[in-house]
Amino acid sequence: MPRRREVPEREIIPDPKYGSKLVSKFIKSVMRDGKKSRAESLLYDAFDIIGKKGKQPPLKLFEQAMDNVRPMIEVKSRRVGGSTYQVPTEIRLSRRTALAIRWIIVFARKRSEKGMSQKLAGELLDAANKRGASVKKKEDTHKMAEANKAFAHFRW
Repeated sequence: MPRRREVPEREIIPDPKYGSKLVSKFIKSVMRDGKKSRAESLLYDAFDIIGKKGKQPPLKLFEQAMDNVRPMIEVKSRRVGGSTYQVPTEIRLSRRTALAIRWIIVFARKRSEKGMSQKLAGELLDAANKRGASVKKKEDTHKMAEANKAFAHFRW
């Protein structure tokens, strides 16, 4: 985070199949060892599974899942006079999206289904239906912020 100037935001190229920048970001987060085509096939396979199981189109379900996982506020540690307080702060949109993507992928990897595309599909379906580990993580983050509301005046 530079002190002198603002860093320009990079332009994201939409994914080829759905034309969505959010899907493109998600693919890049799933990717390991630079294998983007592998990550694309994983996500598109997960979308096929969602299309068979879900009642809505997979892209709409994906966006709904992302909206259900995006946190609004989080706590940040702030040291004031020798003691550390957990201060609730609002999150900007880009960080909300990044956290949601990260949580969905992390909790999908921990699932017990066979194959990453099955795990991703399961986690996305759960998130779209407001259940699952990633939605619980969001609720826990909000509860933590609510519990520390008294320290909101330490916000900077």
